[in-house]
Amino acid sequence: MCTTCGCSMTPGTAHLKLDRNGPATVVDVVQDLLAANDQVARHNREHFDAHGVLAINLMSSPGAGKTALLEATIVALRDRYRIAVIEGDLETDNDAVRIRAQGVPAVQITTGTACHLDASLVHGALHELPLAGLDLLFIENVGNLVCPASFDLGQHLNVTLLSVTEGDDKPAKYPVIFRASDLVVLSKVDLLEVLEDFDPSRAAAALRSLGGETPMIRTAARRTEQIRPWLDWLEQQLARPRAVSPSSRPRLAAAVAA
Repeated sequence: MCTTCGCSMTPGTAHLKLDRNGPATVVDVVQDLLAANDQVARHNREHFDAHGVLAINLMSSPGAGKTALLEATIVALRDRYRIAVIEGDLETDNDAVRIRAQGVPAVQITTGTACHLDASLVHGALHELPLAGLDLLFIENVGNLVCPASFDLGQHLNVTLLSVTEGDDKPAKYPVIFRASDLVVLSKVDLLEVLEDFDPSRAAAALRSLGGETPMIRTAARRTEQIRPWLDWLEQQLARPRAVSPSSRPRLAAAVAA
């Protein structure tokens, strides 16, 4: 997580840096920030659980295809499930406009300089959504393979996209976010026929080398038949009974330490 460029500070957590008495180390500030964030995340999770909403945190590099996958998902599932989206970007509401065009609610969060969402930002967005009328909420995080993995938002599941236009060694280079993932979605696989430097088997091996059993599925958002594995996975998660979910902090700590 970056602590020098200011990305760890958002409007909901800036007071942690300003309200301290006396000098504070970076470690002190970050520990306070994460503890406060986890408290709000637990509150968010209580909202989700109270309304029976499955919340999924969607993460990836910029341009990996998160919004395109969400558009295709909404088209496929909107007649069966009530869906909403929280969109995170540094600027613009372009992605929220795309999602609303599919007929579902979308709240745009613009973070300014922060390259991740945090629980406080998500909590503010929840008050703009009809949680009582939802089955599924996607939180599309800011495009970044580093900072988003460190902040619990209150979600039930983490999904990370890996585009075939990126290197197949990304799980090895960015292990924390991939260790924290419940599912890895290999996106834009329809481009594999014209790409010679991405080998899905190498990407899968890099993911397995992290020591977990995170599944990897292949998708192509522009081809309906190629998102079926993703839709099947979502249906399985929606069908599972959900107890009150614990914080993801222990798992994130283990991912960092591994």
